[in-house]
Amino acid sequence: MNISAPDTKRRALGKGLDSLIPRAQTAPPSEAEGGKPREIPLDLIDPNPFQTRSQVDEDQLAELAASIAANGVVQPVLVRPLAAGRFQLIAGERRWRASQIAGKKTVPAILRQVSDEQAMEITIVENLQRADLNPMEQARAFERLSREFHMTQEQMAQRTGKDRATVANFLRLLKLPSTIQSRVESGSLTFGHARAVLALEHAEEMEKAAQRIVSLSMSVRQTETYIQGLLDPSRKTKKEPKPAPPADPNVRDAQERLQRALGLKVTIEDRNGRGKVTIEYARLEDFDALMERFAPE
Repeated sequence: MNISAPDTKRRALGKGLDSLIPRAQTAPPSEAEGGKPREIPLDLIDPNPFQTRSQVDEDQLAELAASIAANGVVQPVLVRPLAAGRFQLIAGERRWRASQIAGKKTVPAILRQVSDEQAMEITIVENLQRADLNPMEQARAFERLSREFHMTQEQMAQRTGKDRATVANFLRLLKLPSTIQSRVESGSLTFGHARAVLALEHAEEMEKAAQRIVSLSMSVRQTETYIQGLLDPSRKTKKEPKPAPPADPNVRDAQERLQRALGLKVTIEDRNGRGKVTIEYARLEDFDALMERFAPE
């Protein structure tokens, strides 16, 4: 895996859910609100209506379900009480769904009294602090914070632990044509590819460029050079990227699975069982997510 050393300056992580969840100051926690988790029947928990995640990796969900079946739920979900003894999920949808798949009857949960607006904000920010949202899901989540909570880019950056420029770049993705947004969601184009394509002015130009980038399996650096050539033909290199040789179906399937799992551009070069895996990242947050996934402290 080819990974260059990151900048030594690290962005602080987000403030976490505790900073977003107001606790009652006038009375101690009651049965409807407490700091300690309690077991709640899964069939009494309603899904989160504010969920921003649109895609769930079924293989990863099955792996989590197997882990829960063997070891239980390690981290409680977060819920709020509703009428008639029911509850609404605020955070932890994957754990809730995986517990159902695992055949569990209850799930450990922490109760909080929050309004609709607070529940929505907690859900969006919690999702943005995760590493497995695809770039378009992140872009729409930021847009929702801006539209429904009137947050500035600086406020969104503070709440999620990202820098303001990163927030701005995600929001710019929403200017892409819907067809290109779909490519980003599927993983055939990365955040870096999409950001390079945004330099073009017209939707037709963007779509034509995106088709060529995908067909030639261009890296982000090759894409940036290609886009610069379109913007300034005098800088266009004489040699354009050559189409990649046909990949073994098994290698191609593994490459696509890795791309979906990581949300980054992955290239596998295999020669008779020997080769290398290259993971491209365009932001420090992506590098940090890789380190957390493969080499947690």
